[in-house]
Amino acid sequence: MRLMGSIFLTAVLGLGLQACGSGSGEPTTANAQDPTPTPGNRAPTISGSPPTQVVAGQDYSFTPQASDPEGATLTFSIENRPAWATFSSSTGRLSGTPGVAGVTQGVRIAVTDGTNSVSLPAFTLTVTAGTAPPPVVGSATLTWQPPTERTDGTALSNLAGYRIYYGNAPGNYSQSVNVTNPGLTSYMIENLSGGTWYFAMTAVDAAGLESARTNPVSKTIS
Repeated sequence: MRLMGSIFLTAVLGLGLQACGSGSGEPTTANAQDPTPTPGNRAPTISGSPPTQVVAGQDYSFTPQASDPEGATLTFSIENRPAWATFSSSTGRLSGTPGVAGVTQGVRIAVTDGTNSVSLPAFTLTVTAGTAPPPVVGSATLTWQPPTERTDGTALSNLAGYRIYYGNAPGNYSQSVNVTNPGLTSYMIENLSGGTWYFAMTAVDAAGLESARTNPVSKTIS
């Protein structure tokens, strides 16, 4: 009889505990759940395919595309920036004009939101030698009126030709050409390199006497 009384008491206590769980008198079922977790700071994204070759003397420019899921302010950085280029930490733009051929290896552009960082794959940037433009070459045509008298006023009856002087500075004529036909009134000088050329000329008689030089004239070859 004592054993049965103990069992009955346990059952009553169990029912009493169950009844205390609800004010309506009906059993309740526990439904404990974890609160919705707050998402962590997600990493920004970066994309783009930087050009890996540029010709010396030509402009180079590359700007990656980047965004942050939370809209955070992004800051860019670069590893192994070429010496001839500039880099913007606010836009990630790499730009410049190389002067000579060369190779820069391991160029890597990264972006961070202050917590997480991501980067583009490292790349090699090669500067190739540019093709030199062809040299500038031009010509100049000089025209004149043949002299008919000497400086003393006597007639010039034995004109033998002309001598044309020319160079890159007035009065500094490094080259000359003899025109042996006195009947000519024009002459073309060819193969002049780029720049400004100055010209003066004289008349020469049959005895080899040479007049004073004319005032210089000029032409720019470009």
